[in-house]
Amino acid sequence: PLIDLVTGQVTGSEALVRWKHPELGMIQPGRFIPLAEETGLILPLGEHVLRNACEQTRTWQQKYCKSLSVSVNLSARQFLQQDLTFLISKALEDSLLQPALLELEITESLGMKNPELTLKTLNELKAMGIRISIDDFGTGYSSLSYLKKFPIDTIKIDRSFVSDIHHDSNDAAIVLAIIALAHSLGLKVIAEGVEMKEQADYLKHHGCEKVQGFLYSQPLPASEFEKKFLDI
Repeated sequence: PLIDLVTGQVTGSEALVRWKHPELGMIQPGRFIPLAEETGLILPLGEHVLRNACEQTRTWQQKYCKSLSVSVNLSARQFLQQDLTFLISKALEDSLLQPALLELEITESLGMKNPELTLKTLNELKAMGIRISIDDFGTGYSSLSYLKKFPIDTIKIDRSFVSDIHHDSNDAAIVLAIIALAHSLGLKVIAEGVEMKEQADYLKHHGCEKVQGFLYSQPLPASEFEKKFLDI
């Protein structure tokens, strides 16, 4: 769930993928995503996640009359697909989800691998009305110039900076700097990995708009997400 710090309400979700193997049990993405990238299976897998995320979010909107958003991560291999914008447009069209309620997440390193292609693709997605966020900000290859050049809406503060925000002055300084930088550029901020109320209060006090993390919920199947956050 994605939590608005001002209202305390769930405003949307981030779509995650898990693999429940019949013999090995639940396999975490850190084990199978690299293999999917290597074999090319990340392309059909990524499309499956995108389509399901759009369809589920639209179903919730109709059922609960709430304008919920959904965030979907794009891998490096997905981002290089020539028909990426078509696939995303088709997923939105088939699900009837408003483009403004879909946020696509890319990493810093992905954005800098081929800046010209990145800019072209992001401009196409923005023209469709889709929102763009930079995930795990500050942990990869950072170039502040892309924040000015790329049509970005949101910066996501990595959990590694949030976990010790009350005990490590360096982490606190980095978080405050990211929030200040984002706001000066007209961008929104989401903090990941919030596990304690003190962290949420600190982030709220310093102007972070939204958060996600175990303080609110661990990742849940859609049916459990609905019962816990929507069916109330």
